[in-house]
Amino acid sequence: MTEVGFIVAFLAAPALILWAARFVPLAQRLGPIVLCYIGGLALGLSGLLPESATAPRTTATEVSLALALPLLLFSVDIRSWGRVAGRAMVSMLFAVIAVVAVATALFIVFSSRGVDQPEQLAGMAVGMYTGGIANLGAIKLALSIPDERYLLFATVDTVVGAVYLLFVLTTAPRLVSTFLTPFPKGATVSQDIEDNTDVEKTRKTMIAGSLIALLCAAVCVGLAVALAPVFSFASPDIMVIVLLTTFGLAASLIPQVRDNRYATPIGMYLIYAFSFCVAAAMDLTALKDMDLSVLIFIVLATFGSLTLHALACRLAKIDGDTFLITSVAALMSPAFVPMVARSLGNPAILISGMTTGILGFAIGNYLGITIALMLAAI
Repeated sequence: MTEVGFIVAFLAAPALILWAARFVPLAQRLGPIVLCYIGGLALGLSGLLPESATAPRTTATEVSLALALPLLLFSVDIRSWGRVAGRAMVSMLFAVIAVVAVATALFIVFSSRGVDQPEQLAGMAVGMYTGGIANLGAIKLALSIPDERYLLFATVDTVVGAVYLLFVLTTAPRLVSTFLTPFPKGATVSQDIEDNTDVEKTRKTMIAGSLIALLCAAVCVGLAVALAPVFSFASPDIMVIVLLTTFGLAASLIPQVRDNRYATPIGMYLIYAFSFCVAAAMDLTALKDMDLSVLIFIVLATFGSLTLHALACRLAKIDGDTFLITSVAALMSPAFVPMVARSLGNPAILISGMTTGILGFAIGNYLGITIALMLAAI
């Protein structure tokens, strides 16, 4: 197979996984991200990939993430951030401060114990727990984090995240109600949520909208790659990610770009492709030699920041529902907000959770990279 053929195959692989996630019951429960990791691992460890597939796999990894970042940022409505209830913004601020504080403390502890490059773990934790998986992938590329370490982090986070989400959906509401105030009576949704279900279903419209979204993303990538070397104070890899995030947010200010309904689905598909490609590079022997530092770091970062966030909300007298929805928005991603809002039986917190989650995603790259570089310089 040619190099182009390998790239196309890597980028097309998630299509089969998404089909399984839609129609196969077990696959539905696991979810696309987990399936992409499993599928990539199975391919990488099977020995079926020839040595000639390494370069195109790397290309597919970098291209998929570079295009995904602006595509996912196009839908951000920066103007809506000011319309979110003040207590939700304050709670999200507490969530971000909590994860930065805990990640920094863990960096100090892990450094004293001789753990290799703990600033990478701190940077990934800050990016992941303010935004989501796209931030984690961006920070991996910006900081040149090895595939094995990234995949171990992402895999462990999937397991720990499932435990955290189960806690939020079951025990947490009752526990939180004992030390945080109840949600204010009479509170309403601050703005209507746009109904995205009425999407034009003609093939012509879908193709045109998809091509426009990809073209806009490609322009962002081209500008980021061209301008990155101009900023000599940081490495080109770091500046490409920072500029991609900046250009994606800037493009979201253009109504025609922000209202493109195909940008986000394409961006998520490319995140699945990125996850598959990274997993396909896994070397089992390298994974076998790793210690438990990543697992310990993730568990402490997740539940340590959750505890610190809760204490801050108690001092600020923020209600329990707002605390939980912003915690989920930060630690998991906006995708899980509707599920938790429904579980809490409180639709009034939906828009606050979605908007603060998108805000976290928008700042996650900046924050994660900055924290990692500052800690590395210590």
